[in-house]
Amino acid sequence: MFSRRHPYLFFLMVSATIAAVTTLGLTSLLMLGGERAEFDFGEKVGVVEVTGMIVDARDTIDQIKQLREDDTIKAIVVRIDSPGGAVAPSQEIYREIRKTASQKKVVASMGAVAASGGYYIAAAADGIIASPGTITGSIGVIMAYTNYRALLDKIGLVPVVVKSGAYKDTGSPVREMTVEEREFLESLTDKIHQQFIQDIVAGRQMDPEKVSQLADGRIYTGEESKALGLVDRIGNIEDAIEWAGRMGGIEGQVSAVYVGEDEFSLLDYLLGTSLKTYLVRLLKGELAAEAVYRPSNG
Repeated sequence: MFSRRHPYLFFLMVSATIAAVTTLGLTSLLMLGGERAEFDFGEKVGVVEVTGMIVDARDTIDQIKQLREDDTIKAIVVRIDSPGGAVAPSQEIYREIRKTASQKKVVASMGAVAASGGYYIAAAADGIIASPGTITGSIGVIMAYTNYRALLDKIGLVPVVVKSGAYKDTGSPVREMTVEEREFLESLTDKIHQQFIQDIVAGRQMDPEKVSQLADGRIYTGEESKALGLVDRIGNIEDAIEWAGRMGGIEGQVSAVYVGEDEFSLLDYLLGTSLKTYLVRLLKGELAAEAVYRPSNG
């Protein structure tokens, strides 16, 4: 019925289907089901992006590991645009970069902001590059909370706490902090601060005393940071990729691969994205006959 009423449309559909099947058979590049096809055009620089608050290290570590184990990736750029975040995740990423730097060159590229935990992870790289106006530094540790005991007093609520140790509810928002608790928390932040300083010293090969002087929580511009030795070069992300590629031994044109970004597809190149999408949907049965068939008015 369909072929009798619209023989040419049916012929075009069959021809398109055959062409698509042939292309798939010849190239074996397109996987139905949403997986992307990739080409390997030789040695590349892998780019991992760290953006926003650093609250979990898992995805970043997995991406770094993926690039480290890929033989076609000769160097890695960690692109940082983060004001910092939690201590432990920053330390985890720092450790993974240090581990990777023993096998492949790693360059940290700073975006608008790479401060506190953002600088922490950058310090693990073989080199750091920033823009003149990048906000960085803020080498320090902060611990803060809101005490609403006065509010509870106003509305007549009385908190009841049962604890097993003198410091178990340290930092409780429903009562005043004791002198001993404040000293305890200050000691804790000082210890973490020293870990921060030690890791910068190890990663940057800087004088401990100089780092201690710079690590008072101040922020610096990228230009200031270069003068102070916290940054190696002034430049953008493309400069970072080029630098990493040369450090990794790439002699020709340096190309970059962003982790998680779709890479080159031959079918995209030959057919165009729109036509490729149509053919894939047709082969998967996602386009019903009524989507391409319109009854004539006669």
